Amino acid sequence: MRLTFVLGLVSSFAAAAATVPSSVTFSKDVAPILQKNCQSCHRPGEAAPMPLLTYQQARPWAKAIKEAVLLKKMPPWFADPHYGKFRNDRTMSQAEISTLVAWADSGAPEGDPKNLPAPASFIDGWNIGKPDVEVAMTSAFHIPAAGTIEYQYVIVPTHFTEDRWVQAAEIRPGNRALVHHVIAFLRPPESKWFRDHQPGEIFVPEKQDHRAANGNRRNNDESGGEMLAGYAPGLPAGILAPGQARLVKAGSDIVFQLHYTANGKPGDDLSKVGLVFSKEPPRQRVMTLAAQNRKFVIPAGDPNYRVDAEFEMGHDAQLVAMLPHMHLRGKDFEYRAVYPTGESQMLLKVPRYDFSWQLWYMPQDQLMLPKGTRIECTAHFDNSVNNPGNPDAAKEVRWGDQSWEEMMIGFFDVAFDAHMDPKSLFPEKKKQKNDSAD
Repeated sequence: MRLTFVLGLVSSFAAAAATVPSSVTFSKDVAPILQKNCQSCHRPGEAAPMPLLTYQQARPWAKAIKEAVLLKKMPPWFADPHYGKFRNDRTMSQAEISTLVAWADSGAPEGDPKNLPAPASFIDGWNIGKPDVEVAMTSAFHIPAAGTIEYQYVIVPTHFTEDRWVQAAEIRPGNRALVHHVIAFLRPPESKWFRDHQPGEIFVPEKQDHRAANGNRRNNDESGGEMLAGYAPGLPAGILAPGQARLVKAGSDIVFQLHYTANGKPGDDLSKVGLVFSKEPPRQRVMTLAAQNRKFVIPAGDPNYRVDAEFEMGHDAQLVAMLPHMHLRGKDFEYRAVYPTGESQMLLKVPRYDFSWQLWYMPQDQLMLPKGTRIECTAHFDNSVNNPGNPDAAKEVRWGDQSWEEMMIGFFDVAFDAHMDPKSLFPEKKKQKNDSAD
């Protein structure tokens, strides 16, 4: 298998050789590739460990860049190309890969700085542009140097006096080294969810309320809130297409769910979410739904344990994006649509799931999900000693919040008429297979 892979690479490079300049330099050839594919993360304040904005920054990493692009580790993208096309596909072209390899192999020359492209424009601290509103935690949370930290929650009022439509949202963690993930949920004014907690109070909820924050919400009452935005390793900012937006009702609060991981050094976190409003009333409202399964037990040592989940659409909607979620034992994940006609379609196949990169996959073409369509998800988990990320192959594993436990969630965003009641997206009086809608 290794030989076949190597031969395939050799063949690909031979085919792309004609497109690689005879003398590759950073200024003329490499900088545009890094600007297009890498600098959104590889710049100060973002997730990547080193910036790649200048020749001086990139030169020491030339060999590492070569290895990363050859092995397809960078840019991160895990969708099987045989199933579907995605508008946010990060895959580099073979010509780009060949250019980076040739640059590294030739000693990584700088070339004439006059050939550099104009620097890419970034809004400091944001990937969505300057937010119209920033909603932040009102007091910092202290993370200890060691120990297990339960999910923390805090309620922050928006003080919106009228309904607002959000076209882009981005969460910025206050301490990237200690924040594993943040989810911002919407709590509309009629909701009873967490009404026994005061705004600004950082708390660990009762088990029932905590569970509600992770599942599907049929009603925005004691069942939990609608997802607005999320931050996790590798997760890009949520930017919707023109004409699509998420609704934040007047008087709503934002409920932050915060997952911290101790790393040996104590610290404080003050996370926030930035919102960009739609410039005109949208045609479609977007919501996040989920096919999930909480009732699994992965046997100790099992290298390929299968878990299935499904969600049945209660109303017509358009598929906008998919985000598979598992933890460290996650191996692969796929989404299928089974239509009312009985026809089945593979929507997304991720053959090598990577917990370090939580990615949304956005179909390039509009895909309608008629009422009665089932979104079916299948995942496999590797709980064996051959999984280098496995926390403990000697233990069976169940659903849990911490990274050494497991989850199986097929998140997916749908768009529907902006005036439609979102409750109709859920089938009436019918439980989801494997897990009911909370």
